[in-house]
Amino acid sequence: MKNLWTVTWFTIKDMLSRKSFIISTIIILAIIVVAFNIPNIINKFNGDGFNEKVLVIDSEELFGDSTALLDQMELEYDFEFTKENLTKEQVKEKIDSKEIDTCLRFTEENGKVNMEYIVESMASNMGEVPKSLIMAFQSLYSSKRITELNITTEELEAISPQFDIEVVETDENAAKGNLFIMMMISIVLFYAIIFCAQQVSTAITTEKTSKIIETLVTSTKPSTIVLGKTLGIGLIGILQIVLLIVTAILSAHFCMSPEILEALFDLSNITPQLVAITIVYFIFGYALYSLGFALTGSTVNKPEEVQAANTPITFIAIAGFYLAYFSMMNPSSSLNKLSGLLPISSPFSMPLRVMMGTATTGELISSIAILAVTTLIVAVISIKIYSSAILNIGTKKGLFRRAKK
Repeated sequence: MKNLWTVTWFTIKDMLSRKSFIISTIIILAIIVVAFNIPNIINKFNGDGFNEKVLVIDSEELFGDSTALLDQMELEYDFEFTKENLTKEQVKEKIDSKEIDTCLRFTEENGKVNMEYIVESMASNMGEVPKSLIMAFQSLYSSKRITELNITTEELEAISPQFDIEVVETDENAAKGNLFIMMMISIVLFYAIIFCAQQVSTAITTEKTSKIIETLVTSTKPSTIVLGKTLGIGLIGILQIVLLIVTAILSAHFCMSPEILEALFDLSNITPQLVAITIVYFIFGYALYSLGFALTGSTVNKPEEVQAANTPITFIAIAGFYLAYFSMMNPSSSLNKLSGLLPISSPFSMPLRVMMGTATTGELISSIAILAVTTLIVAVISIKIYSSAILNIGTKKGLFRRAKK
C-alpha cells in the first residue's frame, strides 16, 4: 500500500508540473466563462445601439395608443412611428442612408389590415418576414380592437380561454427530467473519463523510455506501477472536473438571467442517490478505459507511437458514447437498455437512465456487476502485458511470453 501511494503521489506531482496540463486547464476554464457570457455579450452590443431600426408608417392610425405595449414585449428592434404617408422612394432613401433598416407600412381595406414590409434585401432574413414583427403588430391591433369594442376581461377569457395542460404518459418507463441536463452529464462524463484515461497511456509509455522505470521496477511490482499511475491521474482528473464544474456554476449564477437558468438547468431530478450512482460509474468507467489505455501504452516503446496505439480504445469509447447518446432519444427502447448494460457505454448511459426513471433496480445491479467484472479482467490483462513489456525492453517478445533466463 505504501508503494502504491508513492507511485500515486509521484504521478500527481508530475501531472501538476506539466505546462500542457496547466495551459489546457486554463484554456478550458476561459472557454467556459466566455460561453456563459455570450448572452451578456450579445446584450452589450444590442444595448449600444445595434438593435434593428424599424420605421412604422401608420397613416390611418390603426394602432392608436396601443403602441406603448411594444416596450413591454422587449423586442430587439428600435421602432419609430410616423403618420406621414411616405412614398417608396422616400423610404428607399432612408434605408440607403442608414437612417433605418426596415420599414413597415400598414393600411386597412375592406376590414383587412395590409402590412407592407420594405427592406433592402430579404437575404438577411433568410427570405422571410420576421415572425416576431408579425405577431407583435397583430397583438397591438387586437388590443386596440378589444378596447374599442368594450369587451370585458370575463368576455375575453370566454372567447380565448387559457388551457391548463396536463401530460399523461401511458408508458410506465417513459423518460422524465431535463434533456439538456442529461446530455450535459453524458458529455461531461465522456470528457472526464476519456481525457483522464488517455493520460495514463502517455505516462506509461514515457516512463518506459526513461530511466525512471529502472528505479520503479527495482522498488515495487509492475501491478503497483500500473494501479498507481491510474489512481494518480484519476485523482488529478477529478480535481480538474470539479474545478470546471465550479467555474461553470459560478459563471451561470453571475452571468445568466434567472429565467434562462430555470429553463435550462432544472435540477429537480438531481438527487443524492443519482449523484452517488454517477460517481460509481465514473470510477468504474475511468478505471476501465484508463487500464485499457495503459494496455496500449505498454505495447509501444516510443511516445510518438502512443496516439496510433490508442486508436482502438478511443474508437471503442466513442462508439460507447454515441450508443448512449442516440439511445437517449428513445429511453424505453431495447437499444437504450442494452447501452446501460454494455460496459463500453454503461458509464455514459446508466446514470441518465436512472435520472429519467427508466432503469430498474435489477438492471442497475447487473450493469454495475458487468462493468466491475470487465474492469477487473482488463486490469489483469493490462498488468500482465505491462509486466512482460518492462521486463523485456529491447527484445521482441509476445505479449504473454515469459523472458528467457
